[in-house]
Amino acid sequence: MAAENILIVDDDKNILVVLGLRLEAEGYRVAAASSPEDALRMVKDGVFDLALIDLKLSEKETGIDLMEKMHQIAPEIPVIILTAYGTIDTAVEAMKRGAYSYLTKPFDRRELILQIKNGLEKSSLSREIRRLKALVDERYGFENIIGKSKKMIEVMKQAAKAAETDSSVCIHGESGTGKELIAKSIHLLSSRKDKPFVAVNCAAIPEGLLEGEMFGYEKGAFTGAIKNRRGYFSQAHGGTIFLDEVSEMPESMQVKLLRILQERQFYPLGGEKPVDVDVRILTATNKDLNDEVKNNRFREDLFYRIYVIPISLPPLRERKEDLPLLVDHFINKFEGKFKKKVKGISPSALNKLLSYAWPGNVRELENAIEYAMAMTTKELIGDDLILQAKTVEEKLKPLKDAKNEFEKKYVSDILAMTGGNVSKAAELAGKYRGDFYDLIKKHDLNPTDFKVAK
Repeated sequence: MAAENILIVDDDKNILVVLGLRLEAEGYRVAAASSPEDALRMVKDGVFDLALIDLKLSEKETGIDLMEKMHQIAPEIPVIILTAYGTIDTAVEAMKRGAYSYLTKPFDRRELILQIKNGLEKSSLSREIRRLKALVDERYGFENIIGKSKKMIEVMKQAAKAAETDSSVCIHGESGTGKELIAKSIHLLSSRKDKPFVAVNCAAIPEGLLEGEMFGYEKGAFTGAIKNRRGYFSQAHGGTIFLDEVSEMPESMQVKLLRILQERQFYPLGGEKPVDVDVRILTATNKDLNDEVKNNRFREDLFYRIYVIPISLPPLRERKEDLPLLVDHFINKFEGKFKKKVKGISPSALNKLLSYAWPGNVRELENAIEYAMAMTTKELIGDDLILQAKTVEEKLKPLKDAKNEFEKKYVSDILAMTGGNVSKAAELAGKYRGDFYDLIKKHDLNPTDFKVAK
């Protein structure tokens, strides 16, 4: 059963009793206040995970006013405003001033419990983000990673835990998802943070040059070797070497990498004495290494050496709630370059971003925003946003499957646009809240997954 503390504030004592009984039946601990003064005193003296506040408390003070005073004491408490005056203007004003959500009296019991549950999950997620931010402030590492979605928070938690060990980490993700950023973060959060971080793209170096680049060479090792050269492993001594696209490494190099992992030493080209090396190896790939092993394209013994801690990066299409954050980040990034002041992106352009599949992931989004910033002459990016057209014709699907797929995507996109606020999403969709909840349940969606934590 839940054990969270919920504060109810309403000048109608009957409402306090009814709400208290409902919430206690759900397993919550409930405290009630019939005046703003009592509510503030209780917040000062206790710890609450969520507050339900009536909009019309007295002639002198509204529930929104009380919420703002409450947030001066405890900024992280999610507040749900209860109102019999459920106008859109009132709801917008409440949320602009810091409310998590609002409910219109008389409210549906199912909706009340769902809003409370989502608010508590948001509160829990916010605490986790604060913990991670504290870690960042102390040891750095995540400052370049933009994302507050549940999936990205989970990735950062895994990275933080991996950083506490010296084990090999394999980061899997599509091209453009930011695998090197995660690798750098692991390095910066580790005990090796003051030593070198050396990144190597295994697919970008011709096979004939790879060994010399990796391990270095002695003078005279081959034609053109006019002096000794330190390879990437020597450069990374004491620190971390990041092998991107490790699945593209030829088998001859896979054998040598296995030797380093086993013996912690290597021979430079033309060298007769082994060189001891102390490096942590991080790898990344956009392929399924299990399949590569099964198809004899990657050594099984090496796989088990580098795949100790796997971290999977979600593609952008699976964390669209991060899109507004990423867009703001890239707009700020390119303002200086183009010497323009752009306030943001139009709703229609944002909708276009949310509807797009992003095959190139965050890198493609960055390019799209850079192009739009270069072209725009307005304060908001709109028609300047150009996305790559789909080039692959999809196989025709049965009508029922196509309808379900469209419906799920539509509901997901509208939840992403509203930050998981079901009431606002239902309003935009032109549906009753109860009907919209049925759609959410039908497609096994969770509104909390679309919330952008603050």
